[in-house]
Amino acid sequence: MEIILERCAVRSFRPGDEVSLATHANNRKVWRNLRDRFPHPYTVADAEWFIQLAISGIPESHFAITVDDCVIGGAGFNLQEDVSRRSIEFGYWLGEPFWGRGLATDVARAMVEYAFATYDVCRVYATVYGWNPASARVLEKAGFEYEGRLRNSIYKDGEVTDSLMYAVVR
Repeated sequence: MEIILERCAVRSFRPGDEVSLATHANNRKVWRNLRDRFPHPYTVADAEWFIQLAISGIPESHFAITVDDCVIGGAGFNLQEDVSRRSIEFGYWLGEPFWGRGLATDVARAMVEYAFATYDVCRVYATVYGWNPASARVLEKAGFEYEGRLRNSIYKDGEVTDSLMYAVVR
């Protein structure tokens, strides 16, 4: 998969991405806004493991965000099951040097289009930690609508915070 955007691209991970992935993922500020399964520190070995996971996924659901073919972040989907099977969870992260440039908004828009074109879903949703208003703004600018606050639903980095739910519905 490859989506070329004006300032970046979203593409399938591939061997050779390990060093740039680890370089941008190994940041406490990035880790703090992601699930605990995203390791910190983030090593090249972690990148090797993740790239193999992403490559082997059927259907493919984890992608590299790149600038000049260098991995600067990731975007992907968690396919839901059972009665939620027509929903898909979207997530993304960018390396800190690329924050505040509008790249995440561009990626989020493109990924919603990709989700609706690729998967049999009628809803794309994302959650944001209460302490991360920048990600909430990214989702809003990308067309996601705020649906609600799940109070005290997240425990991360020794703190309890709210989770904010956003969605785009076809």
